[in-house]
Amino acid sequence: MANLSRILGPLLGVAAGVLVAGWFMKPTPASLPDTASVVQQMREVARLETLQVSLYKKVTFTPEPEATDALWKDVVNWARHTLQNPHGRAIVFADAHLGFDFQRIGPSSLHVVGTKVQVVLPPVDVRVELRPGETEVIDSNLDSTQTAQLLEKAKVAFERDVRADSRLQQRARDSAERSLRVLLLTLGYREVLFVEKLPSTGTAG
Repeated sequence: MANLSRILGPLLGVAAGVLVAGWFMKPTPASLPDTASVVQQMREVARLETLQVSLYKKVTFTPEPEATDALWKDVVNWARHTLQNPHGRAIVFADAHLGFDFQRIGPSSLHVVGTKVQVVLPPVDVRVELRPGETEVIDSNLDSTQTAQLLEKAKVAFERDVRADSRLQQRARDSAERSLRVLLLTLGYREVLFVEKLPSTGTAG
């Protein structure tokens, strides 16, 4: 048994090496799809939902204290200048969806050289949906119309929060890159790079 192990050990190592080498030395596909075809397949994804996060914010719309969050000052200032003796507070819940609209991708978003492709993603698309069933407006002197206005301003403030959050933006981008890399590798490309700007020279395939 020991002799058999000494014989099989090197053979298995060689076989594994051959398999790995074979993977990296796979022949290049006879032809890669042209840029227009690649763009069309990317557009068929339509909108890639890459990240969803749940949000909530406590908002006090009395004259004091001042709002400490600059992105939410509009909400407090609106209450101060719209209402007489405004008072009350709200706990607003929302879902934020971050994704990419691939209908905005065109041939100018890709740069192909051989089996290498560089891609510029469109801007992250942020969409916020309030959760009115969970939102609470407490001890408030707002009527129904004013409450609706308050919630709409809160929605805008949430969108600003998300757009200003670099970590959420990066998480959404990382997710989109993983999905598109799988698609482009499936189409036959060997190297997929995501860049902020395409090179100014070279030919596009």
